[in-house]
Amino acid sequence: MKAIGAVILLALGGLPLSGPAFAQAKDKAPNADRPLLATFCDAADIKGSACSRARGYRSGKRCDVKLQPDRHSGKFLADGSTLLVVNYGSGCEPHATDFGGAVIFEQKDGAAIFRGYQPGFRANDCIILARNEKQDRLICITGHLGQGHLESGVAEMVFTRDFSGNIDVSLNYFVRAEDATGAHGSNAVDCKETSVYFGLAKLGAGPGRDTVAVDIAYADKDTIATACGKGFPRPKDILGELGPGEAYVPPGHEKKARFVIDLTTSQAVPEAEFGKR
Repeated sequence: MKAIGAVILLALGGLPLSGPAFAQAKDKAPNADRPLLATFCDAADIKGSACSRARGYRSGKRCDVKLQPDRHSGKFLADGSTLLVVNYGSGCEPHATDFGGAVIFEQKDGAAIFRGYQPGFRANDCIILARNEKQDRLICITGHLGQGHLESGVAEMVFTRDFSGNIDVSLNYFVRAEDATGAHGSNAVDCKETSVYFGLAKLGAGPGRDTVAVDIAYADKDTIATACGKGFPRPKDILGELGPGEAYVPPGHEKKARFVIDLTTSQAVPEAEFGKR
């Protein structure tokens, strides 16, 4: 999933989508995308999973929206309302918003209503957890590549309804990581730091309530001390120079382990140590 930041979700009215069609869309059944697209696109503009002229998108512009396979359904609002989050791509979106975002639908009174576009928000690599009996949580790995830096994080996609009925979406981050190999030819650390996360993968449910597990590539205190003490060989393909007080951790010298993240405290600990707490 990629998300750039909190973006207000447009509360655009749309045609209702029947309950069975909504269920088909959630299950990715054949032809499920056409009824979804029909809530914001004229029939003549629909071809397969794409709309060539999405209504209400980027005022004054003719924009395409192509629905993608990634989609998640759950009771993501505090009032227990069910939302369907569907990823899309669009030629109207730049690299800054990863060339697309997510379309949001709300199921209400047996129908699903189009609730707008969320440029820059993508629900990839996600899991759904129960917050309580009334509400679910959508937890995802986010990612964005810019200037050779791959930024990622484990974050909750938070949905709220404002006083006018609009639905707002924001991200609540638990951990963040940055891989600088594309910028420097190697990952880098600040010698004043005690730990650095480079990459996140394989998000899953954790061993306890309000926890998730994720694979993390990282440098711990000893790794950083070795890098700053010139204990690692200098990478061959260096792109530019590091700043004062920084050092390289060449590919293959980072550590990797599965961590458990406590969603209440945002603390991440190795899975092997979590059971000892």
